[in-house]
Amino acid sequence: MLKNKTVVVTGAAKGIGKAIALEFAKKGANIVLNYRSTVDKALIQEIKGYGVGCLPIQGDVSNFTTAQTMINTAKNEFQTIDVLVNNAGITKDGLLMRMSEEDFDSVINVNLKGTFNMIKHVSGIMLKQKSGTIINMTSVVGIMGNAGQANYASAKAGIIGLTKSTAKELASRGITCNAIAPGFIQTDMTDVLSDSVKEAMKNVIPLKQFGQVEDVAKTAVFLSKSKYITGQVIHVDGGMIM
Repeated sequence: MLKNKTVVVTGAAKGIGKAIALEFAKKGANIVLNYRSTVDKALIQEIKGYGVGCLPIQGDVSNFTTAQTMINTAKNEFQTIDVLVNNAGITKDGLLMRMSEEDFDSVINVNLKGTFNMIKHVSGIMLKQKSGTIINMTSVVGIMGNAGQANYASAKAGIIGLTKSTAKELASRGITCNAIAPGFIQTDMTDVLSDSVKEAMKNVIPLKQFGQVEDVAKTAVFLSKSKYITGQVIHVDGGMIM
């Protein structure tokens, strides 16, 4: 179902975004690999090794015009855009009383406005195609909140509302829009934590283990194939939020 389809993945240089790009490539999809600063050339070659096209595009999704240019470039290269995965995101954690306006705004701009920007520019293409899948990356933090992450939680909660509104607006043309809410996923960020902190985090997860980036990636592929699921938030969190 995904062979020769075009998948745009934002924030795809590492972590969850990288895993998503690779999982779609394994299924035969051409990959538009968005990154903000740098990308490992080995990743591009690995993707191409699956016999698919890979178009790396540097760009900041929080910039409305840059987002439009990225979408237009992807369309010109592959003719269609079948799946958009809005994964790009940043964190600037801090207690609310100490959080600067700049730190609040920058997280909202990348995580929430960036998601809007990409949806805004891809929707016209998908409407003409009368098909398409949009997958937005939210978080358990956007559902339950978290001390020290008021900006991040606000952005991720906003993505849920954006997902549901987009799903309702585009459904009549056969376009689906869903969100994935990862819990604690093993990445470079969690690897640096002390063993005691890791154990404390695992104790709040019913499955008593961190998820893997591949768990999120496979969920994204599943949603891209599911034409009768839309407006939903899929939790990949080991049962943390029930």
